[in-house]
Amino acid sequence: MIFVTVGTHEQQFDRLIKAVDDLKARGIIDEPVYIQTGYSTYEPIHCEYSQFLPYKSMKRYMEDADVVITHGGPSTFIEAMAAGKAPVVVPRRRELNEHVNDHQAEFVHTVSERQGGIVPVYDVTELSQAIERARELSHGTSFKSHNAEFCKKLRRLIEEL
Repeated sequence: MIFVTVGTHEQQFDRLIKAVDDLKARGIIDEPVYIQTGYSTYEPIHCEYSQFLPYKSMKRYMEDADVVITHGGPSTFIEAMAAGKAPVVVPRRRELNEHVNDHQAEFVHTVSERQGGIVPVYDVTELSQAIERARELSHGTSFKSHNAEFCKKLRRLIEEL
């Protein structure tokens, strides 16, 4: 199963949803696909979808999926990494009215270069190759969150104040 999430940003991300729906329609994706569409205006024809999902449901989809495709929001693709996936990450673009600026593309590029563990896609025509690359990279992927350690240090600093 492939899980696609575009997050909760209030602008559409039709480009990604149409691309995935088209790959499914043409049989290039031959497995079930579930898409969280957010505020997009395009409604998938060949994939199951819902506009939004409760956090626990989204987390379960990420854990159960063979491949996770996300927008370039760091919280979302880090959540996919924590679920043991090397996510396909498609940054939203300002010029296509998908976001207010191009910070997602800049951040995705930086993470890809410095850390790795994600499959960046800047052109959705490369999506099918990226899906296969994500499958390869997800085997043996491990991502350790440092949130608990960070929170502990932050609590100590606050208490010292």
